[in-house]
Amino acid sequence: MKITVNQKNFKKALSLVEKVVSKNTSLPILNNILLKTENGRLKVSATNLEIGVNYIIGAKIEEVGQIAVPARIISDFIGNIMDDKVSLTTKNNILNINSERYKTQILGFDAKDFPIIPKIKSKPLAVIPTKILKNSLMTVIDSVAVSETRPELAGVFMDFDEDKIIFAATDSFRLTEKSVDFKNIQKKSFIIPRNTVVELIRVAGELEGDLSFNTSDNQISFSNDDFEMVSRIVDGNYPDYKKVIPEKCVSRVLVKKDELDKTIRIAGLFSTNISDVKINCSEGKMAILAKNSDKGEIETLIEASLKNQPFEVSLNFHYLLDGLKILDTEKVIMEFTGQGSPLVIRPNDDRKDVVYLIMPLRN
Repeated sequence: MKITVNQKNFKKALSLVEKVVSKNTSLPILNNILLKTENGRLKVSATNLEIGVNYIIGAKIEEVGQIAVPARIISDFIGNIMDDKVSLTTKNNILNINSERYKTQILGFDAKDFPIIPKIKSKPLAVIPTKILKNSLMTVIDSVAVSETRPELAGVFMDFDEDKIIFAATDSFRLTEKSVDFKNIQKKSFIIPRNTVVELIRVAGELEGDLSFNTSDNQISFSNDDFEMVSRIVDGNYPDYKKVIPEKCVSRVLVKKDELDKTIRIAGLFSTNISDVKINCSEGKMAILAKNSDKGEIETLIEASLKNQPFEVSLNFHYLLDGLKILDTEKVIMEFTGQGSPLVIRPNDDRKDVVYLIMPLRN
């Protein structure tokens, strides 16, 4: 291989793929990034066998070729050099990197040992703006379970309906659903692993335009002209979570989001080891209380508009803050659905695209 690339473009490509590189001692080839000339450009690839990422950049190619090189060395080196153009040549599994100020050799590996990242050639399920995808995944990611016993909960459920895409996640203590209006899409549903979602959120911040969704029996890809991420799909069926979203409520309260957020954070300082705070709603006010025999206690009053009867509920304050974080309205609606039933939090506007549920703590 003998090519010349732009340092900034090469740095971006390495940055996008390197996070999926596996620190695998039994398969050391996974610690590497694959550099390969393809169709007159340079393809930069990494995989941990669960996720594979390709990013393609322009290059002046004099000789085609490929090589696998240690991810950290190549990424850190290219990320810190100060020359605009970089020359890459390979011989006997050694990568020579030359520029105006630098002359470097990196010991590499035979590219034939690098795992093949599958190519999904099915018709796209949908093409979605990258910013909308990132926002939707960020809305639900905190509710994904970290569980090996129930792997179907350790991912984001995506449901492609006829006129919308639904993103949902639950760890059985809280649940988030985000819907995006969409037309002319195929009906399909699947579960994306949490690690894939985390990586997709990260790289989406670096990408512009749209991403296409493609699926096979057990894999999914997100791609555009320069970028592709391929991931396995979680086996199993996602629970019918819609059954736990209450259709009616006993009481509804309207409160300023930022004021509630700050009050909950303060109350959390006095919570016990189960992170509990108590919310007591009555006409015109909401009391937030916390008590810890080792720290002390607190009660704070804030203005609130209550409909129907007063109520009291104990909640995990971390989960409550997570729910407030994903709502971008000045005020939020909290719906009390009965003792032992979930508290529902919604934005205070005509939108119905986000719903967040928290199971109460037992007194």
